[in-house]
Amino acid sequence: MSIKTNLDSIKRTLPDHVTLVAVSKTKPTGSIMEAYHNGQKVFGENKIQEMTEKWEALPKNIEWHMIGHVQRNKVKYMAEFVSLIHGVDSLKLLKEINKQAKKYNRMIPCLLQIHIAEENTKFGLDKAELMTLIDSLEFKELGNVKIEGLMGMATYTSDEGQIRKEFKFLKSIFDDLQSSLPHISVLSMGMSGDYKIAIEEGSTMVRIGSSIFGERNNSY
Repeated sequence: MSIKTNLDSIKRTLPDHVTLVAVSKTKPTGSIMEAYHNGQKVFGENKIQEMTEKWEALPKNIEWHMIGHVQRNKVKYMAEFVSLIHGVDSLKLLKEINKQAKKYNRMIPCLLQIHIAEENTKFGLDKAELMTLIDSLEFKELGNVKIEGLMGMATYTSDEGQIRKEFKFLKSIFDDLQSSLPHISVLSMGMSGDYKIAIEEGSTMVRIGSSIFGERNNSY
């Protein structure tokens, strides 16, 4: 099936309040432009160098989301243009993003990543670490980052009950956090295999790649 057909099919399943991030990692610019010409303007990448190359080559009204784990020493390469950083999992990383954002006199939107999966391979804060971070004086002094909400990834499993439980847990943390950060509005959870469950549990942003572009091309 074509990228247009896949996109149209997915968009029909999304409520109006849910943002679709088309995960374009490893995909060539031609595929991204096919999605772009069919109305998709938000794309997600997991490697800063690849995202920067695509940003330089493609239309400037594309929103680029960094959805992968972020190394602090590479923040400077995307600070000029990144629209949203999903995987912020430490105060040190937030401080680096703030530092680099200052250089471009801009506010960089970020999501705090929460560890909800029963897998050690996933990054993220636990609830206690989250509250410690946002209650810290250092956090409150960051003038060039804006926390838009939370992100989390469920366990990679066919057990829908477990996936749903993990998404419910993340939504409960999100709801609790609104008492401290009342402006937050983004709950990024759900990928190709579990986004429908995520939406049922309160997601406002889903990250979908293979269901749009086909299987990953690791030769990019």
